[in-house]
Amino acid sequence: MTPVVAVLDELKKQSSEEIDVRFVCDRGFAPQARSIMAGATVPVQVVTISAGKFRRYKHFSFMSYVRTPSVTLKNMVDVVKFGAGFFEAFWHILRFRPDVVFAKGGFVCLPVGWAARITRVPLVIHDSDARPGLTNRLLAPFATSIATGYPLENYPYDKARSTYTGVPIRAGCEVVSPQRQQKAKEAFSVDASDLLIVGVGGGLGSRAINAALVEAAGVFEGKHVKIVIIAGVKQYTETLEAARSYSHVEVLEFVAEGMIELLSAADIIVTRASATSLQELAGLAKAIVAVPARQLTDQHRNAALYEKANAAIVLDDDALEAGALTTELQRLVADSETRSALAHRLHEFARPEAARDVAQLIGELAKKN
Repeated sequence: MTPVVAVLDELKKQSSEEIDVRFVCDRGFAPQARSIMAGATVPVQVVTISAGKFRRYKHFSFMSYVRTPSVTLKNMVDVVKFGAGFFEAFWHILRFRPDVVFAKGGFVCLPVGWAARITRVPLVIHDSDARPGLTNRLLAPFATSIATGYPLENYPYDKARSTYTGVPIRAGCEVVSPQRQQKAKEAFSVDASDLLIVGVGGGLGSRAINAALVEAAGVFEGKHVKIVIIAGVKQYTETLEAARSYSHVEVLEFVAEGMIELLSAADIIVTRASATSLQELAGLAKAIVAVPARQLTDQHRNAALYEKANAAIVLDDDALEAGALTTELQRLVADSETRSALAHRLHEFARPEAARDVAQLIGELAKKN
């Protein structure tokens, strides 16, 4: 969602006309969507549809699905949800009559994109990940324009309709000066002399990252290190209880306002390997430990690109369970030169004009329509 806000803000700058926006999401994520979209510089109405996803796990073989009927059953139920979502999206497009539909990726975009195709509304898709997602692969044949987060050679898309833009990131994702970092630490009641580790597990949180950070907390007690864990709605209570005995650990449920400031304050960030998160942290030039979600092949592909460039320390969920995060954090806390080198190499991936470039693609189509 945060790349969408960045694109909307750029559209506002580029257009002299009023911009009317509907943001479509699934019902389970609507509260977070409304919170984040409230930060856009244009009014955004959040609407919800039924949405289903096809669960494909990197570590699953065909027999794994046979032996795990709960996963197969959920996929079957979500096929029905997808059908309902398509008709809901079709109705919203007929009623709203948009000039352009912008699909950022994710399973909710599929029914909306197909509804746009049927109603002949121009469709712009953006693929953030180095490995094309299933939704965008299904939408690409019908897209008027395709934007990519990485160079075009990583994608099977029609080059004539594709543009390498990078991943749109929020305003403020730029190299953090020592003065800005100190001010940000003060805003979050972190002593300027303390090292700040921030854990981010995505919009819904990550139980694996949360647990590993709590486990690591013990070795930093009394050592001028503070840990902030953004636990996610579902894992908040569990993580808060696990960290209760550590005064240097703060657990937050979800952060919409002030997220960039919190990341700016951090010295080390532990994160999932979504393309948006990695690009925002590249803009901020931070030392990171990236933990691709076990079941998400696209995150593993993203992380591999950064690991190959020595721009991030990459661990998987199994390594977290074995205590590897504690070891890596100890090394980073003790070695400022390694932190600085990681941050510098990560920043080389930044594409600060991505939001502007995607907004131009959308704006040009809107004028033609």
